[in-house]
Amino acid sequence: MSLSKKSFITGIGSGLGKALVSEAIERGYEVYALSRRLPEELRGKVNFVRCDLEELENVKTAVYSLLGNLNRIDIVILNAGILGKFGDMSDVSLQEMDRVMNVNLWANKLILDSLMELGVEINQIVGISSGAAVNCNRGWNAYSISKASFNCLLKLYSREMDKTHITALAPGLVLTPMLEEVMAQDDTLYTSIKRIRESSKRTPEEAARLLFDIFPKLLSFESGSFLDVRKISV
Repeated sequence: MSLSKKSFITGIGSGLGKALVSEAIERGYEVYALSRRLPEELRGKVNFVRCDLEELENVKTAVYSLLGNLNRIDIVILNAGILGKFGDMSDVSLQEMDRVMNVNLWANKLILDSLMELGVEINQIVGISSGAAVNCNRGWNAYSISKASFNCLLKLYSREMDKTHITALAPGLVLTPMLEEVMAQDDTLYTSIKRIRESSKRTPEEAARLLFDIFPKLLSFESGSFLDVRKISV
């Protein structure tokens, strides 16, 4: 039986998720990953099952296929997420809201339910959240709602998974394709965009290193908490 540290990470196709995998490998973790796409440079380095989290009907099967033979995971990082259409609430259809909620919220419920059903012993779960969950700035619509709901989801599961430490964590501003899409929006209408453009940002690799430094520190906070890396000293 392998005694290596094991991590399970979702949404590794680009940006922060991809960097988290590389950092996990660097720190000696055996990585299990679920994502729409496996980057070429990670082929052969991770245990991977393809899954589009918009297709909720396939999530449980994918989790079982990837993790069904494991009895322990040291850290689960629920990173997968989509921005959705940026714009005013009145301009965003319920169908688009549903699409974002399916990926950012309901897919994570299915993943957590599957892990519980499999009986995997999990030391720590970290959900990658966002300051948008509490700021609710104009334009962020479905993303803000989904991340606020995600925080609540994790808090609810922390009440049931009492042997696992669970936190929602805002990683700060990270230069990912998602943030670049945000910064391309009209800052006269959506005033948060100007602040984001003017604020300091980390590369995905810098953010991944910081997050792995911070993960052990999260254990000192109450399980179910929503935390921000900018308020945690390394």
